[in-house]
Amino acid sequence: MSDVRYMISDAAKMVDVEAHVLRYWEEELDLPIGRNEMGHRYYTEENIQLFRRIKELKDRGVQLKAIRMLLPELENGDTEMTHLLARADKLPVPAVQDEQAAAREERMHQFQCIMSRLISEALEDHTEKMGVEIGTQVSGQVIKEMDYLLRMKEEREDERFRRLDEAIRSSQKARKERALFGDEQKKKRGFFRQKKGQTV
Repeated sequence: MSDVRYMISDAAKMVDVEAHVLRYWEEELDLPIGRNEMGHRYYTEENIQLFRRIKELKDRGVQLKAIRMLLPELENGDTEMTHLLARADKLPVPAVQDEQAAAREERMHQFQCIMSRLISEALEDHTEKMGVEIGTQVSGQVIKEMDYLLRMKEEREDERFRRLDEAIRSSQKARKERALFGDEQKKKRGFFRQKKGQTV
């Protein structure tokens, strides 16, 4: 067989099951599935053939505990289904009862996987919406704060210019008043001099 390696999603498509089913069968049947350098599962052609045989047995009603007992034949490439099914029928009755419990466990495991995925997706969606909402609220608050600070700055600058304008006007007025007062003083002095000149 070839050395081609398949990722779990590809292998699941080839076997026609969900990826979590392959993981579940691997754990329950203690199958030696390889891992790459990053620790991800990879599947060879032999693994896929084995999983196809397991699926065919499962589709015909054989439970995992019975399949575990048939694994040596499956791994050796025994593909004769009638022979395998006959062997499965000869398994002890307790194994069949255990298989019903295992089937319930398998369904529960599949249900938990589905619920876990749904909850994860809901949480991601909720987190994303919360992030957008919080971002909108925060940016709205920041804009309000910036507007307030700019308004306060403008008001302070207006007040400063108003006071400066008042000081300039006041200074100009005082200068004019001094100039007028000075002119009046000069006129008075000139008037007294004329008077003095006339009396002399």
